[in-house]
Amino acid sequence: MQRAGQAGANVALDLLPMSTKNARVLVLAGPGNNGGDALECAAHLAHAGAQVTVMYFDGGASPERTRALERARASPAVFTDLTRDEIAASQWQLAIDGLFGIGLTRPVTGPFAALIDAVNALACPILALDVPSGLDADGGCVVGPGGCAVRATHTLTFIGDKPGLHTADGRDHAGSVTVATLEIDAAHFPPAAMRLGDVALFAGAARQRRQNTHKGSFGNVAVLGGAPGMSGAPILAGRAALHAGAGRVYLYFAGPAPATDPGQPELMCRAAHGADFGAAVTVAGPGLGGSDEAAHLLEAALASPQPLVADADALNLLAARLALAARLRGRKAATILTPHPLEAARLLGVGAGAIGRDRIDSARRLAAGLHAIVVLKGSGTVIAAPDGAIVINPTGNPALATAGTGDVLAGLCGALLAQGWPAWEAALGAVWLHGMAADVLVADGVGPIGLTAGELIPAIRTALNRLVAQRARQPR
Repeated sequence: MQRAGQAGANVALDLLPMSTKNARVLVLAGPGNNGGDALECAAHLAHAGAQVTVMYFDGGASPERTRALERARASPAVFTDLTRDEIAASQWQLAIDGLFGIGLTRPVTGPFAALIDAVNALACPILALDVPSGLDADGGCVVGPGGCAVRATHTLTFIGDKPGLHTADGRDHAGSVTVATLEIDAAHFPPAAMRLGDVALFAGAARQRRQNTHKGSFGNVAVLGGAPGMSGAPILAGRAALHAGAGRVYLYFAGPAPATDPGQPELMCRAAHGADFGAAVTVAGPGLGGSDEAAHLLEAALASPQPLVADADALNLLAARLALAARLRGRKAATILTPHPLEAARLLGVGAGAIGRDRIDSARRLAAGLHAIVVLKGSGTVIAAPDGAIVINPTGNPALATAGTGDVLAGLCGALLAQGWPAWEAALGAVWLHGMAADVLVADGVGPIGLTAGELIPAIRTALNRLVAQRARQPR
């Protein structure tokens, strides 16, 4: 606790004004060991000159927590009970959340919920110790039903990072996350079961283009979709594939095929009946529909020896038709599935709520059961491999919560596969680039409200070219 408290105080000092003298800090010290960390932090800050007010909640006392309480009471910190109105009326420069740690199993309700609501309404920075109180550190959801959680601006998590800070509700509640190893030697840590997405995980697949190349050097993508009334989805996927570098892109329409895409005449539009999926990476599903004819077309795509990306209606067909799922499991070529939570629920045969409660386990089960790489979309997209590897993607924002962005992601996956990226790197890179494009656009003032899927496509092209250029400048 002493090391955790000191680490917390160091971060807190960085969040306070230049002079800590007279800075008003509210510390919430809960009944467990997380409260002990908060008490240590309070003592350090009080000795540093801050005006520290501690709201202390008694509970089972470990010897270490008892010593932390003694040190805090011996410091200049003031222990008191405050009402919700008193918290709101005070001018705090910082609030520190040490109510509940990673062991919380019940929803936060009653007086503690009222306290959390009062803290969440404050205008000052809020620092959570280890995990925001009320948040499941593993799955990232607010512990519930009927629970609430602290909305921190910063989280200092101890010893190792927590996956729940980076997915589902975690991204709304954790804020900026910092890991304090508490000076524990790295040799004592087991290999990480999960990783946070990073360019280093896929940049090796990015290659600068040689001068002596042609369109055949960069692969073909076939987008299968476009049932009547749904032609926009394959067009978005095809445009994304083209702008992400595929040499040739074919759109195979289950419904009437347009003569051309007027906005992107480089796309080759054809009827899906009789399509040859053996000469291209297939992106199956955008606007495909759920008809028997759609199922036959998907069956033909699954039989291809080429890599395949299954999205949208292809996933719904796989969930509804056991024979198609069996064909998927028997594929030898690389397969990437890109479900949103409802599609994942259908594939697993569970309610959508079960996916939200444990996104990581859901993605892992899907990948193992279907022998495919799974991209479980959402805040903190989870990428899972059949061998159990997990990566949580850190890029992206609410601008992506609009129709068509999934089609763009599927087309991007297909383009990277067509250019020879290994499937794992293609999935990681596509999700990262897709999210980064949205982040750049929002930073430039385009969104998050009203950003359209089509606007992502040129931003993805820019991000991909920058990645390749940076890779080319690195020493070999």
